[in-house]
Amino acid sequence: MESKAIAKYIRISPRKVRQVVDLIRGKDVSDALAILKHTPNRGADAVIKAINSASANAEHNYEMDKDNLYVATVYVDQGPTLKRFKPRAYGRADLMRKRSSHITVVVKEKKGG
Repeated sequence: MESKAIAKYIRISPRKVRQVVDLIRGKDVSDALAILKHTPNRGADAVIKAINSASANAEHNYEMDKDNLYVATVYVDQGPTLKRFKPRAYGRADLMRKRSSHITVVVKEKKGG
């Protein structure tokens, strides 16, 4: 059995969040939260929220044991990009892309228990 949580429209670049997500793939939920707690990147907060949501879904909806959960799948997709203009010299303008992310976390229960 598996449980899933999706955090959408997180205003951090997917490239930066993927660095954080790669640290926790395949780890126990408690270990993953401990790693993320001591990770200085800004994306760690959004990933912590998604993991907590997925484990709460597993516990409440599917009656899984919270201590036996591990992060089975976690990935980051690109969300919509906000386009803004930044004024530059000689009346020119540069395009600024403010990127967003969709974070998906899937937790499963260990077989051995």
